[in-house]
Amino acid sequence: MTMNKIPFERLYKEIVDLLDGPETIYEKLQKICKLLRDEISYYDWVGFYLVDGSKKDELVLGPFSGAPTDHKKISFGSGICGQAAALKRTFVVPDVQKETNYLSCSSSVRSEIVVPILKDGEIMGELDIDSHEISPFSHEDQEFLERICGLIEKIL
Repeated sequence: MTMNKIPFERLYKEIVDLLDGPETIYEKLQKICKLLRDEISYYDWVGFYLVDGSKKDELVLGPFSGAPTDHKKISFGSGICGQAAALKRTFVVPDVQKETNYLSCSSSVRSEIVVPILKDGEIMGELDIDSHEISPFSHEDQEFLERICGLIEKIL
């Protein structure tokens, strides 16, 4: 599937509808993970890390779709996820092997995008996506995922 054929608008509308559903927040986030992983061929692992209410400087693994990970908790500043949380900005890493502060989940992962979920300027969590391809994430991916995280901040 080429990048210009990804149905970002259709997926966005599906996520809007999904977020209006009766399920719990966790169930909604789980469905988003599965939808994104099923629909976009180079999204090989899709998951949410959420800030634990008691520890404001640690991310805890939430719903995800893909291979299990050993990284259940990540301190702010540690790895790409921790950097995105600490700096409150999206990180796009075209080739994880070129990163010095990378927490490897699998030898198959070649690239990663991490989008923070902010509410009133505070980090609430983030959407993390790994790919087995080098440099698959486009500007369109980033805009799409940032829009999704903007929706999710409203329900957290």
